[in-house]
Amino acid sequence: MITSRTFTKLPLKIDPEDTHSGLSGLFAAATVSQSFREMLLSNPEKALRQGYLGKDFGLSQADTDLIISLNAKSLPDLAKQVVQTLRS
Repeated sequence: MITSRTFTKLPLKIDPEDTHSGLSGLFAAATVSQSFREMLLSNPEKALRQGYLGKDFGLSQADTDLIISLNAKSLPDLAKQVVQTLRS
């Protein structure tokens, strides 16, 4: 079944001093695991809740909200959207 998600831009409070260290682990897991990557892109809330190999990513609430709010079609697209949001 094909479904479509509609997203509303959320006002995110991103701390410029935050290192966003959990995002590195998230992208590493998505790079090495096709099944995790597919879940992250199709159901990011579930992917973040389940983690990867039992590991939590330690994301801040702002980073969690950011990942869940994006609508990416590929991992490079997700990375691009994250970087653009963090830079704005």
